[in-house]
Amino acid sequence: MTTPLTLTRVLHLTSLSSGPERRSISKGASPPADQRVHQTRLDMSDVVPPEVRPKPAVPAKPPNVGAPSPSSSFPPQVPGIGVGGISAPPSGIPVPIGSHGPSHVAAHSVVHGVGHAAAHGGGHAAAHGGGHGHGGSHNSSGGSTLLGYIGIDTIIEQMRKKTMKTGFDFNIMVVGHSGLGKSTLVNTLFKSQVSRRSTGWSRDEKIPKTVEIKSVSHVIEEGGVKMKLTVVDTPGFGDQINNDNCWEPISKFINEQYEKFLKEEVNITRKKRIPDTRVHCCLYFISPTGHSLRQLDIEFMKRLSHSVNIIPVIAKADTMTAEERQEFKQRVRKELEMSGIEFYPQKEFDEDMEDKSDNDKIREAMPFAVVGSDKEYQVNGKRVLGRKTAWGIVEVENPNHCEFALLRDFLIRSHLQDLKEVTHNIHYETYRAKRLNENGGLHPISSNDTQESNL
Repeated sequence: MTTPLTLTRVLHLTSLSSGPERRSISKGASPPADQRVHQTRLDMSDVVPPEVRPKPAVPAKPPNVGAPSPSSSFPPQVPGIGVGGISAPPSGIPVPIGSHGPSHVAAHSVVHGVGHAAAHGGGHAAAHGGGHGHGGSHNSSGGSTLLGYIGIDTIIEQMRKKTMKTGFDFNIMVVGHSGLGKSTLVNTLFKSQVSRRSTGWSRDEKIPKTVEIKSVSHVIEEGGVKMKLTVVDTPGFGDQINNDNCWEPISKFINEQYEKFLKEEVNITRKKRIPDTRVHCCLYFISPTGHSLRQLDIEFMKRLSHSVNIIPVIAKADTMTAEERQEFKQRVRKELEMSGIEFYPQKEFDEDMEDKSDNDKIREAMPFAVVGSDKEYQVNGKRVLGRKTAWGIVEVENPNHCEFALLRDFLIRSHLQDLKEVTHNIHYETYRAKRLNENGGLHPISSNDTQESNL
């Protein structure tokens, strides 16, 4: 009886690493008599050290292994590799029953590993899911530090070159009573004859009286930069006996330019560059009475301040003394504030503290008291623009004589681009939203309609 027990123990020991043809026998149980010799021959021939025993063949990797489903939160499993890196037998190789072999270890690892992963991994993911992953790059809120020169700063030069090639548009409207020097001031601003007629007319020729709203465009160039300047002149505003609703033709003209631009935008085949005829700036000329604003002035600016950038100016400021001019400016600012009139630059459009600081200085200086002239005179050996009077020459660009230089710097040298942006982003967007809400959206127009609208 000693031999069967010994063989049984040997069979039990060898069953832990036996191949698919082996069958496990539990410890202490005797096999049938007719199978003892056969099992002894088979098992004794396979009793070899584990380190030289051949390993079972691992089946090829299925094509879908390693690509976890989107809903699965577990890493991809490779045949022969269990959870936690523990080797598990391939699915085609049976495992001895009742033994603590690889399948038991793998099963225990799966149960323990999944539970541990659900508890630890879930908490770890919850704690670190919203932050950065271990081993990944960490970007601070202040931005990354560059390790070398990239060339981002050249975008400014690229924009400059493109602008010099294509140029840009600027449209300015002048509104006020006849005889306040509206056309003359525009010619002085751009130092050329850009008002009402072509650039070929003589300086000595008298400017004709305006009889209707009319746009005159010129292309002026300075330093290689081209600008298409359009001056919109208006009829003698408020010159009629009955001035009721005299602002309606001007308001209608402004909205027509918005409508024309909107139709180009909603067109199916849009142009690469939509012609911009929208009014970017409206210079409103105030009579130098020295008393206060007229009711017509207040009504006009109140009605149009929400559709165009209004810049009030006091015309022919040389008709007042320095003290009268300062008192009149303060009175006008107070009346505009009491009437709720918002003139450019509006306070709510200040983007940062730097803009607010610069614009506050401009708002305190408005309305600008200006003098316009397109005639040159010799003063102290220099040619200057000015107005000749019996007591001397009023120099247009002398800050001690008037505030024309402040208006020019503000209008052209510091805020010209901002005027265009406020027109597009604020006034035009307000009109666009209103039109689309009224009609439920505009239908695309044909090319014929587009050509007619551009005429």
